[in-house]
Amino acid sequence: MLRGGRKTRTVLGRFLTAAIAGPGFVLCLILPTNPALAEDIILATYEGVINPVAAEYLHDAIAYAQTSSAQALIFKLDTPGGLDTSMRLMIKDITGSPIPVIVFVAPSGGRAASAGVFITMAAHVAAMAPGTNIGAAHPVAMGGGEMDSTMKEKVENDAVAYIKSIAEQHGRNVSWAEDAVRKSVSATEQEALKLKIIDVIADDIPTLLKQLRGRKIAVPHGSIAFSSETATLREFPMGTRLELLKILSDPNIAYLLMSIGTIGIMAELYSPGAILPGIIGAISLILAFYSLQSLPVNYAGAFLVILGAVFLLLEISVTSYGLLALGGLVAMTLGGLFLIKNDAPFLQISLSFLLPTVMTIGGLIGIIAWTAVKSTRGRPVTGAEGMIGSIGIARTDLTPRGQITVQGEIWEAVSQTPIRQGEAAEVMSVEGLTVKVAPVHR
Repeated sequence: MLRGGRKTRTVLGRFLTAAIAGPGFVLCLILPTNPALAEDIILATYEGVINPVAAEYLHDAIAYAQTSSAQALIFKLDTPGGLDTSMRLMIKDITGSPIPVIVFVAPSGGRAASAGVFITMAAHVAAMAPGTNIGAAHPVAMGGGEMDSTMKEKVENDAVAYIKSIAEQHGRNVSWAEDAVRKSVSATEQEALKLKIIDVIADDIPTLLKQLRGRKIAVPHGSIAFSSETATLREFPMGTRLELLKILSDPNIAYLLMSIGTIGIMAELYSPGAILPGIIGAISLILAFYSLQSLPVNYAGAFLVILGAVFLLLEISVTSYGLLALGGLVAMTLGGLFLIKNDAPFLQISLSFLLPTVMTIGGLIGIIAWTAVKSTRGRPVTGAEGMIGSIGIARTDLTPRGQITVQGEIWEAVSQTPIRQGEAAEVMSVEGLTVKVAPVHR
């Protein structure tokens, strides 16, 4: 009985073990583990101003790399700088990333200036390509002019404290970081390596991966040994939506959309029922509002652009001998110059774009105004006045009264010279429902 019980328990144990382990074994065979994902390295490339689009792109790239169980994310960067709020969001994402984020300033001729300095120094690994530079991180005025001494000192000290904390966290040159903010110093890639601002100089991505092979990279939960021998490089594209939003975030595009939108809406109000100008204007204005919300906007500049568009449209209907058109062009030009509250050149509307745009809009309005004036001076082609000069055929003898067919209609007619039935007659004037005609001599 004892032996049989043991045997029974042994068989039962084997059965339970198989029952528990069996499904797990089957699941291991069925579910794709894809161990190669752990060797993947994600590459995200951004070139341009640091703005909400850049912050969202980096956030999405880090999230994608994390969900893909990638080994690291390489963020290839070339920027003149940008908005402080977007920069800080990007640094928060980099600092909190569980996988290494490698910022690579490239290609040759690229730079990491202003906000780009902070982002590069916040990376787990900072790298630069030959022919690039980093620096000039002094904060600029956000009010369209010079800051007063007190505010300038506050903004500068805040930026210095921030970049020093970043440099200390990653073991980089704190003294140079402070000078980059206070004195706007810059460094080439060779100087940056000697000053311990960056970690690596690499010609391209393969060279960068080769130099990082076997390197231990510190991340929030410890350190990771970087291995690139069997790594697969996968690009993370920005996507159509972010590409479009990046284009819309350009100050020049924002100005153009605002101008088109204002003119379209005003044209629809000026000529109700045209429909197309209203549709184009409404869409352009909505897109312009998105562009402007990602930029430091001076509302005086925005109102000047709108006022200029109104003046140009009034020129069509008001006889001002060109004064309204001239005022509109001046207002739109000044509005474009004042639209952005930032001294940074890369956030200003370019004169090479502003002046041709204003002149083109002024030229189109001028053509419309000229056409409108020409049409008012021409001979009427509809209504009773439009019949004057028309040739009709007498339905009856006109001695002096009778009937005549003009433009497919039958009119009572009067002629001082007798006209026989079937003869041609020219309409000289219209009085009520009667036309005065004269014979046509051929």
